[in-house]
Amino acid sequence: MDTGTLNLAGQAAIVTGGGGGIGRAIALCLAAHGADVCVIDRSAPRAEEAAQRIAEYGRRALPLMTDVMDADALRVAVDRSAAHFGRLDILVNNAGGVSRRAFAELSPANWRRHIDLNLVSNLTATSTAIPHMIAGARGGAIINVTSIEGARAAPGYAVYAACKAGINNLTRTLAVELSDHGIRVNAIAPDFTRTPGTTGAGSDVTDPALWPQPSPAQAEALARRIPAGRPGIDAECGHLAVFLASAMASYITGTIIPIDGGTWGAGGWVRSQGAGGWMLPPDARADAAG
Repeated sequence: MDTGTLNLAGQAAIVTGGGGGIGRAIALCLAAHGADVCVIDRSAPRAEEAAQRIAEYGRRALPLMTDVMDADALRVAVDRSAAHFGRLDILVNNAGGVSRRAFAELSPANWRRHIDLNLVSNLTATSTAIPHMIAGARGGAIINVTSIEGARAAPGYAVYAACKAGINNLTRTLAVELSDHGIRVNAIAPDFTRTPGTTGAGSDVTDPALWPQPSPAQAEALARRIPAGRPGIDAECGHLAVFLASAMASYITGTIIPIDGGTWGAGGWVRSQGAGGWMLPPDARADAAG
């Protein structure tokens, strides 16, 4: 096996939302494997911090403070990155976000914000990147960060989940449309992953040592729900993104890959308390009731 096929040296990447959480981890992993990286983030300090880390790998970095919900600004950022590096090989559509509220409590303005952030930003960055990749005549890799919520019911996250379902279909469709240009399109679908946001640390706290730790009860609940027995680590998403961007994944396109410790595969089965084993939620509720 030629492990050099994971080498991204000479390639240029864009990561939206690359200043924090999963996006930051992906940006750093791409740099660690040789790519130059443009970090697009709405926070200038976060973008700059990620760029500094990228430079520590000896790679070129371009931090761009951009609100991905501003379509015109996002198009400018993608064009600027391609001009700065003289090429565009990898696009990671990571920017997104959600807050939990029942659909009946959401206003049309709430819908629009979710859609602009989670879906329209993806469409905008992708449509702007494609001509650069085609002009380069080297192929390319587009990696969308979706969620397992795009493939199952998600109470409290209806519009977010609908956006992610749309990204899943977009991934498959563009994989077919862009195949003649050698551009591969795939998606990664995390579930619960430790990030500043999910731990409540605050979006600007990048050091995992400073993130709050789950209580024993929270850790047990996660271990029961996730077959791997723990939350995901942001760098694990980065490792998968590197693989999908690399020549090692040259025959993979149009896929949505769960990176969730087996949660999607479990299909609702959870660990029982006490002696172990697996059960469906009604039994789990009875078990919890004692």
